[in-house]
Amino acid sequence: MRRRILLGTLLAVLVTAVALGLPLGYTAMRVVEDITRADLKNRAQQIAATLDNQLATLAEVNLEEVKLAVPQGGRLVVTSRTTGEERYGGDPGPDALVETVPIVHEGRVELSAPSGPLRDSQTEVALLVGLLVVLSVGVGMIVASLTAHRMAEPLRHVARRAARLGAGDFRPDSKRHGVAELDRVAEALDASATALAQLLQRERNLVGDVSHQLRSRLTALQLRLEALATHPEPATADEARAALEQAERLSAALDDLLASARAARQVSAEPLDLGEELPAIGEDWREPLRAEGRVLRLRVPSGLLARATRARLREAIGVLLDNALRHGDGTVTLSARPGEGTVVVEVSDSGPGVPDELVPHIFERGVSGAGSTGVGLALARALVEADGGRLELNSPRPATFSVFLRVPRADDVLGVPWRSDATPR
Repeated sequence: MRRRILLGTLLAVLVTAVALGLPLGYTAMRVVEDITRADLKNRAQQIAATLDNQLATLAEVNLEEVKLAVPQGGRLVVTSRTTGEERYGGDPGPDALVETVPIVHEGRVELSAPSGPLRDSQTEVALLVGLLVVLSVGVGMIVASLTAHRMAEPLRHVARRAARLGAGDFRPDSKRHGVAELDRVAEALDASATALAQLLQRERNLVGDVSHQLRSRLTALQLRLEALATHPEPATADEARAALEQAERLSAALDDLLASARAARQVSAEPLDLGEELPAIGEDWREPLRAEGRVLRLRVPSGLLARATRARLREAIGVLLDNALRHGDGTVTLSARPGEGTVVVEVSDSGPGVPDELVPHIFERGVSGAGSTGVGLALARALVEADGGRLELNSPRPATFSVFLRVPRADDVLGVPWRSDATPR
């Protein structure tokens, strides 16, 4: 996009420079020629006036009095009825400039000048116009580059915002660029993020409620059928066992549907080396913490694999680090360790922790203890759950959040490049 803006602006500058430079150069050369011819004609008129005065006194024509008016390298030819033709100066060369002025006493003055100085002046003017055109193109390139950067960076930011939205990051982005159209796009993305987050939350709540209700009813039904299966009447017992078999099939189908739904959300998850991913995420937050006089400490073993989506993991851990920056205090620790069948990533700080009244509701949307939007932690949990993990408040004081990620299966790591001992870290 930046290249297109730059090329479009440069093309406009070049077309404008050519459209204005050619007429300007031609006009400047004509002006130089007109000025030169006007000066030559003025000299001829001065010579004619002097010679008229000489002839009026019945004196002979004396060219010594007018030779200073003859341009360097020029030639003066005076023709009169009484004295005939007289010349002063050499041959001005080919393509000379010639001006003829009549004399009152039946004669004329023909003054010639070489065209070389005129052509030199015209060349200098043409070069000056060309220099101005090049200078204008250079200034246009600078302006085009600045304009392209000013337009391309907001477009890239909006594109990254849309990519994060597609990855499941529904946090609002307050950054605006001062470009009305792009700001409207950013506002539309924020509105879409809010709507998608609410829709996703309602969908998950609905799935959870429906699955809970169905499981409760199926369990109660199975218990009743198991009791009927022991009925003394064989026909009743057979029907009860058949119905119990159908209920078990329905329960298995429900489990399969829920597993398919979870697998569909985790389709983009892949084995990630947390020894590389978490330090890269921490680098984005080291400078903001340093600006507040705080320190980020990393405790991540190398080669620790977890199954997650890179964009979702980055955004979820970013929410936790942002939460520690805004609401915590002291040193922030980002660590990872293997757990029981999971990989645990923890973010903690040395602040006062989470108030007791907020602990049960800390992951609910709109709940915040410091006047913020109360969206971040709810979205972080949604991002982690989308990859089949969990996000929990492990300790309210000091505040410690734990992300439980899935351990990759054997078929997940097929094709993943492993580091060898000879590979530099």
